[in-house]
Amino acid sequence: MKRRTFLKGTLAASVTGAAVGGGLLAPNMAFASEAADAYAATSMEDALKALGITTEDSDKVEVIAPDLAENSAVVPVEVKTTLEGAEEIHVFISNNPTVYAAKFKLGEGIDPAVKCRYKVGKTGDVIAVVKAGDKYYMGKKAVKVTKGGCGG
Repeated sequence: MKRRTFLKGTLAASVTGAAVGGGLLAPNMAFASEAADAYAATSMEDALKALGITTEDSDKVEVIAPDLAENSAVVPVEVKTTLEGAEEIHVFISNNPTVYAAKFKLGEGIDPAVKCRYKVGKTGDVIAVVKAGDKYYMGKKAVKVTKGGCGG
């Protein structure tokens, strides 16, 4: 790496950090207050209420996760849907202290599927909610968490 390139990158990062610190850029403006309330919710009902979501069960929303999570710190979860016009995917972990885990906005023409790893605190459901049109559809998968990774 050239010294000049390194110094330019450092300067750009410093200016951006100062702008955020000085209040000129506000990273939290990307989240509406409802989303902040949803991330603070401690129950599924409270999170859905904060987001203004009413769901209906659907077999077109598939949650793929292990039946038995031996390492609860990195549980792989995949959400897929065959719903036409899927716009958003929300992920909830039912027995975590904060149940709302993630929100993904999908662009046009994108394959409506996401994969991520989550920390799952206790045995419970991993729930996916997909927005398609003006409706929200839900799918879930039960995940058992073992203590110490011993499988029992």
